[in-house]
Amino acid sequence: MQFRTLILFGLTTFYWFGCQPQTQQTSDESSKPVTGAESATVEETNKPTVLFFGNSLTAGYGLDPSEAFSSIIQQRLDSMGLSYQVVNAGLSGETTASGNTRLDWVLEQQPIDVFVLELGANDGLRGISTEETQRNLNAMIDKVQEIYPEAEIILSGMMVPPNMGAKYAADFQKIFPEVANNQEVALIPFLLEDVAGEPELNLPDGIHPTAEGHQIVANTVWEVLYPILKVNS
Repeated sequence: MQFRTLILFGLTTFYWFGCQPQTQQTSDESSKPVTGAESATVEETNKPTVLFFGNSLTAGYGLDPSEAFSSIIQQRLDSMGLSYQVVNAGLSGETTASGNTRLDWVLEQQPIDVFVLELGANDGLRGISTEETQRNLNAMIDKVQEIYPEAEIILSGMMVPPNMGAKYAADFQKIFPEVANNQEVALIPFLLEDVAGEPELNLPDGIHPTAEGHQIVANTVWEVLYPILKVNS
């Protein structure tokens, strides 16, 4: 990402996060996905499942569910005649710690063939230690591998602006390739590539992509996801 874009991303993110009321999730809110994801997980189907597990970026914050990148992926799979069911298990405000807890519930709902893990952004915005974030990401991947050893796993990389210091931002960015390499899972280098810091591709809060932004995110995800689905089809 160009330096100008990263600085713009940092300013808008700092402004947005700094202005949000500090609310704490209840145990019920952090124990299961959003309504759309909940209904999808209980649907009986013989199709192999691609489950997107993440925060508001996955949930499609501020948009109609059909505009979220996971829905765009489903539409693309359907148009290509690829028989997969996409499940959006995104929950706004999720951190890697709360996600690690919620994952136990999600894994009980249905078999998973492809698991896309998109968490960590809220850790970075809150300045949570990179060691804790990395530990939680590893724990979640371990859980999926234990219950569904044949599942393909994709880790979505994330960057944070330098609000917490340049060293923290650099250390944070290293988490995702290190986890992917150690766990031998696929990596999306940066989920918001070509979207972060671009005002016209983000909602007024400056951090959540618009419908057009989700189209670009879907393309970024597709570049990693499609080769995996093609091999397993």
